[in-house]
Amino acid sequence: MAGGTLMIDAVAAYLALRRTAGFEMVNAEYLLGSFARFAAERNESHIRRQAVIDWAAQGASAAQRDQRLKAVCRFARHVRFEDDRHELPPTNYFGCRKTRRMPYIYSSNEIGRLIEATGHLRPCGAIRAQTYSTLIALLASTGLRVSEALGLRFADITDDGLLIRDTKFRKTRLVPLHDTAAAGLQCYLIRRRELGAGDDHVFIGGHGGPLPYTAVHSTFQTLLRKAGLWPAPGRHRPRLHDLRHAFAVRALLTSPPGRARTGQHMVALATYLGHVNIYATYWYLEATADLLSDVASAGELFMSGGAQP
Repeated sequence: MAGGTLMIDAVAAYLALRRTAGFEMVNAEYLLGSFARFAAERNESHIRRQAVIDWAAQGASAAQRDQRLKAVCRFARHVRFEDDRHELPPTNYFGCRKTRRMPYIYSSNEIGRLIEATGHLRPCGAIRAQTYSTLIALLASTGLRVSEALGLRFADITDDGLLIRDTKFRKTRLVPLHDTAAAGLQCYLIRRRELGAGDDHVFIGGHGGPLPYTAVHSTFQTLLRKAGLWPAPGRHRPRLHDLRHAFAVRALLTSPPGRARTGQHMVALATYLGHVNIYATYWYLEATADLLSDVASAGELFMSGGAQP
């Protein structure tokens, strides 16, 4: 088992290094721990392609098998820098390609209907209706993740914008607010502070504590119906997270002309949205026919010998 122990130690050292760089590595710890034990049973001190494939194949679905394989591939690339006796597994062995569900891009009219629908929420006269109207308006005007909005506290509301702390990728960023968005939020905060509630979260639930995502998700389904946005059978229903997608697409559609300026706009948008990788921002180019048409036109111009796209 000595060889297997070396693999377990290598995994522990890799996880510790990645965590010092700010990565949580929760899922990676589970997967790599499982692989290390699998390798230990084979008394293997180095990564072997076939061992990785055999272990990854234990996943219940193609997506899980692919996820298991890629977790070890990332680990293998790291340890090979110090010891090239580790073999690099074939990344696409299971032929699984991750696809993103196309987002629902809300129109301004549809967002308005959602906000208007919050006025029908019960109980009448309670802060619940204003809480949801403010939450939806904030998500639509800032592109915040739902978890980021629900995590906001009074101290995060500054004169310069919203301070978003320890986000999805453990980053902190400042999100400027348009004057109208800032005014709407301040209007809500006046009533919210009157409640006290013994909690400093901006958005609170019926019991005075932080507004839970489960309650938001359930209420949003109700609002979709009241706003007439419930989809036909067989079609994807709009999601709360799609408000973030709609914001990103609108931001790209208003991008200044010119290749260099568009690139700068894309970097700014990635920073604003809190993307750790700009490729996540470029994905929004696929979200609407208008954006794809612009890309296709620029490509045709370039291929025909015209100006560079």
